[in-house]
Amino acid sequence: LIKVNRFNSWEQFNSNTEVYYNNSQSLLKFIKLCKTIPTDDFLFIIGIYSLKYNIIPLLFSHSKNKILSVRGMLHPGALSQKSFKKKLFLFFFKLIKIHKRITFHATDENEKLFIQKIFGEKTKIIIAENYPKIYSSKFNLLKEKGSLSMISVGLISPMKNYLLVLKSLKLCRSVIKYHIIGAVKDRDYWDKCLKEIDNMPKNIEVIYHGEKEPNEVINYFEHCHLFILPSKSENYGHAIIEALSAGKPVITSINTPWNNLKNSTAGFNVDFDIDSIKKSIEFFADLNQDEYNLYSKNAAAYAKQSIDLNKINQQYNNLFSIHKT
Repeated sequence: LIKVNRFNSWEQFNSNTEVYYNNSQSLLKFIKLCKTIPTDDFLFIIGIYSLKYNIIPLLFSHSKNKILSVRGMLHPGALSQKSFKKKLFLFFFKLIKIHKRITFHATDENEKLFIQKIFGEKTKIIIAENYPKIYSSKFNLLKEKGSLSMISVGLISPMKNYLLVLKSLKLCRSVIKYHIIGAVKDRDYWDKCLKEIDNMPKNIEVIYHGEKEPNEVINYFEHCHLFILPSKSENYGHAIIEALSAGKPVITSINTPWNNLKNSTAGFNVDFDIDSIKKSIEFFADLNQDEYNLYSKNAAAYAKQSIDLNKINQQYNNLFSIHKT
């Protein structure tokens, strides 16, 4: 979380970057602000579906170096949520031809394909992977056969599939504690989750911790054996790679960058069905200490092998070296 000293003015974030924190400023004033951005400055926009914060800056800024980072918002799984509104927004986006005047930022080859599918193969796209937060691994967590402590970290919404996890847990016979960390994005969805939590069998305990600052999450990781988040889609899945780096095996879907977990003895990529998730949870619950230690060490090794910081640095140098036209 970032402490904001002043709203509605440019803040010096570091020696090379200024950030503008808007706070309920009128649309007209915001447009005037966008017009003050110098032509040689880079304008980096995160997200695509906000008229005020995504479209207006792209339309009215004088910057000749506009970059739009879609952050997984064009993934088929993401497009399936509120699909009519998103299709209408993208139709408008293409109609006014914004995509022909900007550079898109994709975080991997798959996202590049998703962008091209919407905006065409000639769209200018540069790939630059996300920077992960890496934790140090500790392999001293006690693990008894038949019991398990697991955790999810992420916004409470249908995209993260909490409800599917809870329904799967109800069928588990092992003694399991399930910790959930994240802000409630969809209240109706969370109410459905709470009904499942209220009807858990005695061997299952679900604990909701609310939203936590990033530096607090590691404290919860240290007391949990397993990370679970079978998301419908993840542009990156920061919490997933963070958990792996901390030596926590992971259960997630195939719609994340973190695949081949089973072959790496670091977790499982599961299908979106109750039985698949239930079997994966019970597998980890049934591990003894030595078996769990193997998965824990391999999870940390998987994270280490998956991240090349020198490569990522070069990718961002390329992204912010686009020709000024």
